Amino acid sequence: MRSDAAPLWSSAELRAATGGTLAAETGVRGVSIDTRTIQPGDLFIALAGDNSDGHVHLDTAFARGAAIAMAHRDGDDPRLLHVADTMRGLQDLGRAGRARFGGTAIGVTGSVGKTTTKDMLKLALAAYGPAHASVASYNNHWGVPLTLARLPRDAAFCIAEIGMNHPGEIAPLAALAAPHHAVISSIGTSHLGHMGSIHAIALEKSALIAALPPGGVAFVPDDAPGQDCFEAAAARSGASLRRVGAGRSADFRLIDLTCTAEGSRFTLGGHEVTLEAPGRHLARNAAAVLAVILSLGLDLAPAIASLRGYRPGAGRGLTEPLPCGAALMDESYNASSLSMRAAFDTLALLPATRRIAVLGDMLELGPFAEAEHAGLAPDAARAADLVFCCGPAMNALFTALPPEKRGAWAPDAASLAPLLKPFLTNGDLVLIKGSNGSRMRDIVAALKTPEPETREGAH
Repeated sequence: MRSDAAPLWSSAELRAATGGTLAAETGVRGVSIDTRTIQPGDLFIALAGDNSDGHVHLDTAFARGAAIAMAHRDGDDPRLLHVADTMRGLQDLGRAGRARFGGTAIGVTGSVGKTTTKDMLKLALAAYGPAHASVASYNNHWGVPLTLARLPRDAAFCIAEIGMNHPGEIAPLAALAAPHHAVISSIGTSHLGHMGSIHAIALEKSALIAALPPGGVAFVPDDAPGQDCFEAAAARSGASLRRVGAGRSADFRLIDLTCTAEGSRFTLGGHEVTLEAPGRHLARNAAAVLAVILSLGLDLAPAIASLRGYRPGAGRGLTEPLPCGAALMDESYNASSLSMRAAFDTLALLPATRRIAVLGDMLELGPFAEAEHAGLAPDAARAADLVFCCGPAMNALFTALPPEKRGAWAPDAASLAPLLKPFLTNGDLVLIKGSNGSRMRDIVAALKTPEPETREGAH
């Protein structure tokens, strides 16, 4: 179907967007920065970073079907789009993609839950028209422009996820995405070591609200720290501020929220909502999505029906069986204090013979690391029968646990996996969670690998 569709970008449009030179007259049907995932007809952008350089892979890109490659180094192939700098070229292309977009743009940020909220928004909005959204967690200085560069001509909705880990990063990305509406999923201690305080985090997230046009709408949790930051940003931009949550002051209020192992039920705006994925945090994310739908003046029923089919992805709460007979709750993609507590709450909801939490370090906490990790011990002890930990910071949590709750501690994920795996048995439920840099995915991979069969009498 890709070959029959209109090009995403023509050669003339690529030249106009980037100011580059290109001899070939053709069109591209996608945009890629990775030759491993390139599709025939794509534009390959040869980004040059500290640890890699896409220019080394130009021949591979063309061999795998790239129609055009953006480069800032010399070459005489007519399929090369020559620009002064490929990162700036990607940003220019993203800016052009956003400029020609005639639909509704929504920006999503937050300490935790932004990817889930973005995914839920795409799922819900697809019921009303073509919806385009960031892939995975592409939310940084290259992820946001790449999302916009891939924005289809006929899209009705664009959802851009916007992240940060240092001050000053959201404003330029928000300016590029130019959202009509903004969603802040949560305010927590992620990146606290870089930011210094919760107030600084809320202030940085509020830059997304400040980027809204007059008449735009920002949706924020009713119980999040930083309400003064949200209000000030909305006043500067002329946007409306709408609060979502279970409190009486919420503009969009979850009423009669019930959370079970099968999912959640609540009422919002007079409509009954059912999620078939467990977790109070998912209900809160879904409520924010439905608040957006209501504010757009759309009938809520199609969105509610779509959200009923939402399931967490790998690394973000996906539950699946393991070869040993235990069940895995895979939260290995990332972690913060806020998301750890949400995972513990969900773990406690699910049926199991034993509930086992396997936790890795939460990173980028700086001088707050020991207190943040140790502070999780009461919540972990309430939810889990046993807790296994790895990483130097997680030692603070492990030692703060009651002795009967301590499974084992190891310096890293690779060392913990062989201690954990023989311990698991049929009926166990295993939560695995930690920051991406803690490599908890290695434990997930180890648990998914069946033990080799032994033959009786073999020598």
